[in-house]
Amino acid sequence: MGLLLGYYGCGLQVTAGEAVWPRLGRMILCALLLGAATSSGQVAESIVDLTTLSLEELMEVEVTTVAKKEQPLFEAPAAVYVIAQEDIRRSGFTHLAEVLRLAPGLQVAQIDASKWAVSARGFNDRFANKLLVLVDGRIVYTSLFSGVFWEVQDLVLEDVARIEVIRGPGAALWGANAVNGVINIITKNAQDTRGGLVVAGAGSEDRGMGVVRYGGRLAETAHYRVYARYGDRDQLIDRNGEQTNDAWQIGRGGFRLDWQPSGRDALILMGDVYDGDLDQTLDKGAFLEPPYTRMFDFETRISGASVLGRWERSLSAVEEVKVGLYYERSDRSDVVLSELRNTVDLDFQHRFKAGGYQDIVWGLGYRFSSDDVDSTFVLSVHPADRQVQIFSAFVQDEFRFAAERLRLTLGTKFERNDFTGIEVQPSGRLLWMPHRRHVAWSAVSRAVRLPTRAESDGLFIQQVSPVEVLGDSLLSIVKVMGNPDFESEKLLAFEGGYRTRPTDWLTLDLAGFYNVYDDLRTGEPQNSITDFTKSPPHLIIPVLADNKASGRTFGIEKAVDCQVFERWRLRAAYTYLWMDVDIDRDSQSTGTETIPGKNPGHQFNLRSALDLPAGLGLDLIARGVGGVERPKEPNYWTVDFRLGWRPRPALEVVVAGQNLLDSPRHEFRAELIESPLTQIQRSLYGALKWRF
Repeated sequence: MGLLLGYYGCGLQVTAGEAVWPRLGRMILCALLLGAATSSGQVAESIVDLTTLSLEELMEVEVTTVAKKEQPLFEAPAAVYVIAQEDIRRSGFTHLAEVLRLAPGLQVAQIDASKWAVSARGFNDRFANKLLVLVDGRIVYTSLFSGVFWEVQDLVLEDVARIEVIRGPGAALWGANAVNGVINIITKNAQDTRGGLVVAGAGSEDRGMGVVRYGGRLAETAHYRVYARYGDRDQLIDRNGEQTNDAWQIGRGGFRLDWQPSGRDALILMGDVYDGDLDQTLDKGAFLEPPYTRMFDFETRISGASVLGRWERSLSAVEEVKVGLYYERSDRSDVVLSELRNTVDLDFQHRFKAGGYQDIVWGLGYRFSSDDVDSTFVLSVHPADRQVQIFSAFVQDEFRFAAERLRLTLGTKFERNDFTGIEVQPSGRLLWMPHRRHVAWSAVSRAVRLPTRAESDGLFIQQVSPVEVLGDSLLSIVKVMGNPDFESEKLLAFEGGYRTRPTDWLTLDLAGFYNVYDDLRTGEPQNSITDFTKSPPHLIIPVLADNKASGRTFGIEKAVDCQVFERWRLRAAYTYLWMDVDIDRDSQSTGTETIPGKNPGHQFNLRSALDLPAGLGLDLIARGVGGVERPKEPNYWTVDFRLGWRPRPALEVVVAGQNLLDSPRHEFRAELIESPLTQIQRSLYGALKWRF
């Protein structure tokens, strides 16, 4: 109701002029709408960001992730949000995973100093396997667990142009694992980073951070940049206030080259290398000697390199082709499991217009991934090395009718993989623009989440404990085993949304979804086996990975963006999520690994960005989470702030604080390999940025 009242009130402003709603009235109206956006919940609010763009200009920002072509954000037939570079700068966050808290509808929780759980529309975990993440079109999830090692994605945030966040399936274009959403991190063209940049900072949690970057021109149409980044984060604390073993350090360096050899061609070449150390603790390590369950510390070594090349050619005003190729090598080594992986990805895309009202894009893709895994007693993979291939083809056709106010988009992606064979992922989207300031859209999509190496070939020793059976002393060993016949998890999604810009200073966005999941992962107990050749005898209890669960989710996502004054912008968002997962009748599982209660039922965020005199900028972010039921976690709300000062255009001094309220607190517990419950602490840092 508040949204409707606010909408009609804003309509009066459009017709009656600024005199009807003076600035005080605008403030009151914004407050009412922000309250409506964050109503229906139990906790707090979050986030802000003041951009150099007006709201009208912001809605015209081109996005590419929804349709693999440039289209205005306001006209995208999906639940899409763009985190701009100015948003990133003014957030005060220092890591990519933290920046994602700025996007409405994402579940972002910190596990410890180096680990995050990030998902969209539920099923969050350390390895959230239903969210596809790309960096400049390069897929960055691990094929071993089908999740993202966020500690590895330690990008230079000043080089990120924007982050496009799609809530909802994107499989018709991007393929498997784009089930609940797609995140595409797009870095700046080298032409936009000419000159030098030095960033240096330190604080209570970020013990040290630094960036050195330089960009220049090789020729009239060729530009480059090179960079290096280093970060050192302190360890957190446990429930008793003692420091945990989770500090980490990582260094990264890279380059980018952008060249336009002609007016119709563009070439991009980029690459990077990284190396780091992560301190970690295994909470319940399994051993065959007493004590059978132990907590122990260890260090993980991470390193890797990647190179990406892309060629784009404009054949005419209505036709273009793109070819991309990338190679990535990653190496991760610790006492639980070590993996060396090589990945090659090749894609081709062709876009053209036909008949005056059709916009067609189609493409082909090939992905090759090979791994070499060193197993341990706790976690092993058999065979130790394996090669996996994915062949794909997609096509999408957008039809435009009624002077382009009615648009129908039909598409599908075909993939052939080595785990489940051929998968088909179609989608249909309908958009209606009754007025240039109003957009309504709906969509029906199918998406799949492919099995991982661990689910197909893995073996995890979950528990070792002594037991008494008929007077005999046995050693019980619970083994969670991969299943070569594990199937893809499947989603049928129904979405709809409404987006409006009733005035030049106000934008409202509402999205809703209903998702139906089939063949979700379960652990199925098998017949136990007693091995009397061991001393003491081993009682082996196998648990087989299987697909004997189904689920439903429902959610509403609301967002309001209000330019109160020229120098003050407010943004608010509220997300409601309901989840229900049922075990099939023939299942013997006592639960699933996709626990609905780990996902918050309510999320709030409110951001205020204010430009002050003398080059000062003040940003406040209030965010809240509630409704985490299993394991039961208390609701929390907290505040972050950033104060920036620019005494001159090339120099900026920053002081920022995070988690100022409700500190320390626990946010998330990973399921696969348990680590001690850590407490997120209040933190403060200062940084200096110099451009030359």
